[in-house]
Amino acid sequence: MSRTRTALLAAMTLVAGAAGTAYAAVPGDVGAAAVPCTVNYQVQNQWDTGFTAAVTVTNLGAAKSSWSLKWSYAGNQRVTSGWNAKVTQSGNNVTAANESYNGTLATGGSASFGFQGTYSGGNAIPATFTLDGVTCNVDDGGPTDPTDPTDPTDPGDRVNNPYSGAKVYVNPEWSAKAAAEPGGNRVANQPTGVWLDRTAAINGVNGGMSLRDHLDEALVQKGSGELVIQLVIYNLPGRDCSALASNGELGPTEIGRYKTEYIDPIAAILADAKYASLRIVTTVEIDSLPNLVTNTGSRATATPQCDVMKANGNYVKGVGYALNKLGDAGNVYNYVDAGHHGWIGWDDNFGPSADVFHDAATAEGATPSDVHGFITNTANYSALKENNFTINSSVAGKSVRESKWVDWNRYVDELGFAQAFRNELVSTGFDTNIGMLIDTSRNGWGGTARPAGPGATTSVDTYIDGGRYDRRIHIGNWCNQSGAGLGERPKAAPETGIDAYVWMKPPGESDGASKAIPNDEGKGFDRMCDPTYTGTPRNGNNLTGALPDAPVSGHWFSAQFQQLMRNAYPTLP
Repeated sequence: MSRTRTALLAAMTLVAGAAGTAYAAVPGDVGAAAVPCTVNYQVQNQWDTGFTAAVTVTNLGAAKSSWSLKWSYAGNQRVTSGWNAKVTQSGNNVTAANESYNGTLATGGSASFGFQGTYSGGNAIPATFTLDGVTCNVDDGGPTDPTDPTDPTDPGDRVNNPYSGAKVYVNPEWSAKAAAEPGGNRVANQPTGVWLDRTAAINGVNGGMSLRDHLDEALVQKGSGELVIQLVIYNLPGRDCSALASNGELGPTEIGRYKTEYIDPIAAILADAKYASLRIVTTVEIDSLPNLVTNTGSRATATPQCDVMKANGNYVKGVGYALNKLGDAGNVYNYVDAGHHGWIGWDDNFGPSADVFHDAATAEGATPSDVHGFITNTANYSALKENNFTINSSVAGKSVRESKWVDWNRYVDELGFAQAFRNELVSTGFDTNIGMLIDTSRNGWGGTARPAGPGATTSVDTYIDGGRYDRRIHIGNWCNQSGAGLGERPKAAPETGIDAYVWMKPPGESDGASKAIPNDEGKGFDRMCDPTYTGTPRNGNNLTGALPDAPVSGHWFSAQFQQLMRNAYPTLP
């Protein structure tokens, strides 16, 4: 099955036994006429004479209290039953009207329904959809432009999982640093993300490789097969509002510069036909949208900077703009940062975070179909799997959730969180085929401190603290963590719903300086990187667990790299 950005698939016919998707078209130019509505029509299952389909309609016009979606089949398709909408058919014409419980369709809101049908011959995707008489999916080329199967940049060419059957780009700059470390040749050939953390990175910093240099090198590494290159889009206005170590170059109100000086040049390069054969994965703006939920308002963890970014909307606008612009290239796969389980795994963060992500995916001309998936644990340390206990365990009459470490979170590790959060995201209107990435670059937690089994059953705290792989003092600690190790090596499709384990954060690159260091990168000194600091409400006022003598974020930190290799799990040869 193909996950694509546009719905210009009217001419595509599904062969028996195959499945396909039609998605909403969105103008590539924000200045173009507004799209009044978008439709995601997806054949989920198909057999000799029947099929099931899922449809999501998104209203981009005025709010509605009721709605009616219509389309016509070119072939011999017949709807036999439906759910979450009243689906009727007369001749080749189909009407899906709202049920009593889902008639409200706000501006930017979506409604989803499904149906079962029969067919004979072909099962072509409908060419045109209308919402209350208004044609959806209209862009500059009109509603029925077919996908061009000869155009390698056509969004219809996207595959379901870009990592499947593909090599992944090895960044020569990181690889050289890793290989120069004693024992570093054991991992120097691993693929890592290329971080575009300031405008200057597009053209290369201090004589380093530019974005085009990386893409050209990716073509060389690709050879005759498939290759993924991973780019980190990371330069929002007011970036990282809850911390200081990774503050960026743009002020909170500089959304115009973000668009014209940063995103637009990147989008233009990625759209170059020279690079159309690459699978380009973008991870969009880590450490941004979750802050609007967890670090705003009356919460103890709130910061004035995050309140400003929530009020001005520039995180949502910036992410939406990036998704829309970058998604115009048919070989680009956008994955949005989704924090990690120790950030948004609590009940009051989980659903609201998914809602904020959907808001961003419908801002600035973007639609949910611009999102290929999400990434969790980027540059973080949450253990992939905690095998010595589960969230359902109880000890000494208390649930694991009552322990100081879990602290009423719904999840104890990153895999369980990522799979559950994927379902939550789908429920808000994202495509049912979105995939998750998990950054495993620093969450191995091996070495001599790795527990072989559960802790003592004296109390729920001794049980958890004695058995957890994640050895951080507090789950809120994030900077250059002492005792961390390399995690699972990058791997495609390792678990249900997971597109890949990735090393998006290059191991050995600092999270932040352990003391104030002047720099021209706009990066401040965050006390959470100081090993002597006793913390904030975000880490329970505990010590930070940070390594000493760390350089500015993104700079090479040899001591950390050596620790990561030493504590790798699985172990290194």
